[in-house]
Amino acid sequence: MSAVGMAAFTLMCGAAFSDDDAPGREMARQAVKGQQKWVTADHSRFDALKQNFKSGPDVTKACLNCHNEAGEQFMKTIHWTWLDPTAEKELKVGKGGLIVNNFCINIQSNEPRCTSCHAGYGWKDKSFDFTDQTKIDCLVCHEQTGTYKKFPTMAGNPPPPPGKKFKNKFIAAPDWNKVAQSVARPTRKNCGTCHFYGGGGDGVKHGDLDSSMMKPSKNLDVHMGVDSRNFECTRCHTTVNHRIAGRIYSTPAATERKSLLEDDLGSKIMCESCHSATPHKSEIGSKMNDHTDKVACQSCHIPTFARELPTKMWWDWSTAGKKKDGKPYVVKGEWGKPTYMTKKGDMKWDKNVVPEYYWFNGTIDTITATTAIDPSKPVRVSRPVGSIDDTRSRIMPFKVHRGKTPYDKVNKNMVIPHLFGKDKDAYWKSYDWNKAIAAGMEYAGLPFSGEVGFVETEFVYPTTHMVAPRENALACEECHSKNGRLDKMTCFYMPGRDSSDIVDAGGWFVVIASAVGVILHALGRIFMKGRKED
Repeated sequence: MSAVGMAAFTLMCGAAFSDDDAPGREMARQAVKGQQKWVTADHSRFDALKQNFKSGPDVTKACLNCHNEAGEQFMKTIHWTWLDPTAEKELKVGKGGLIVNNFCINIQSNEPRCTSCHAGYGWKDKSFDFTDQTKIDCLVCHEQTGTYKKFPTMAGNPPPPPGKKFKNKFIAAPDWNKVAQSVARPTRKNCGTCHFYGGGGDGVKHGDLDSSMMKPSKNLDVHMGVDSRNFECTRCHTTVNHRIAGRIYSTPAATERKSLLEDDLGSKIMCESCHSATPHKSEIGSKMNDHTDKVACQSCHIPTFARELPTKMWWDWSTAGKKKDGKPYVVKGEWGKPTYMTKKGDMKWDKNVVPEYYWFNGTIDTITATTAIDPSKPVRVSRPVGSIDDTRSRIMPFKVHRGKTPYDKVNKNMVIPHLFGKDKDAYWKSYDWNKAIAAGMEYAGLPFSGEVGFVETEFVYPTTHMVAPRENALACEECHSKNGRLDKMTCFYMPGRDSSDIVDAGGWFVVIASAVGVILHALGRIFMKGRKED
């Protein structure tokens, strides 16, 4: 594409983004019109919630007296099982099963630490009773005082009265009556308590979810901005019978891209739900609307992630275990984030990260500790599924977290280390990989050869939050140029990036022919005008 043509294309795109009357904006306004919340019950007035509670399960029993279907509903969800409900049970797909990541790897034998983010009480080992409804933690998702805290190493339980310290920070025991009487619809604080801090810290896992999203500005996220629409998470992550739309494993978050005009009872998890598949004004945005069947809205409207707080981009477990003066130590770098920990190895953080782009049909393919791997190249412990030939696929932005993760050199599979615990085999006690992995694999019922290696790994997260204001959406040349954002996606021809002798020759022929036509037309008019004057 010529420089003049590219400039015209960019100008057209910019006009499409700046148009106040774009149908996508009008549809979105209608979709959220009259979003005032209303309630039919004041829980502080219920006698059942005024009794002398001694524990979380006591509160749950009181909840279930009225909400007598909630327990069965919740126990069928991924928030309870931590397993993909659509996958075959023997595969154990999910973080409660055998799936591995390149953060803390797997929860098996590490439950008391990992399940501090489980919506339940007491998942400390394999003996946890998933059929006991009183073990459900209703409060973590519904209490509104902001005082309810689970203790990080107590298997989802809050600390006993009056509270206890964790890393020099005092965590108070709950006032059970106060928190029970405050319950309401979940807010972003309820969701963010776990989802902003996944992986053991603020912004560790997700690049587009961290504590800056608790009260973001419009510039950070146009939907959740407190000076904008101020959406709660549940505005898009719609819920039916406690099943919350959005979690991705082998089944997409949504299988159809329908607007509310087509299906007002469907989930609102897709951009098209509110904005439609033709969001740009037709007169000047038709070229932009031509992109929506192949390019996800997020690819243009989330130019970077981790825009206010850093996110972890690299985690090298192979360097863990080093000590100073015989003691574990921590090195902190820019932004006050750890760049080395004896417990965890080397780490890298970054801000304003440009996403990586892949074809994506809504499905994430994952591997487990039983999957055969090829250690001669980076292992994709999770990867987006999709292709240019798949009509459900779109080009989607991702955070890709990389690192070095332990594997079995003989059996050629990823391994599950026993990291957390007070016993001698826990890595964070012994700093002995062989002991830790042997204990973790035995706990998971899997073989281990005794030969430990470390392999480079990749783990992906779709980027769907931190939607920028329209004026900050990507300009066309960000992709339509040499070395642009999509330079690695070579399966299609892109104007401005690619060249073809045939296409270029045809283009120049049209340009020259047009120029000749204009000149001949002008000469003809001059000639005719001269004859009339004669």
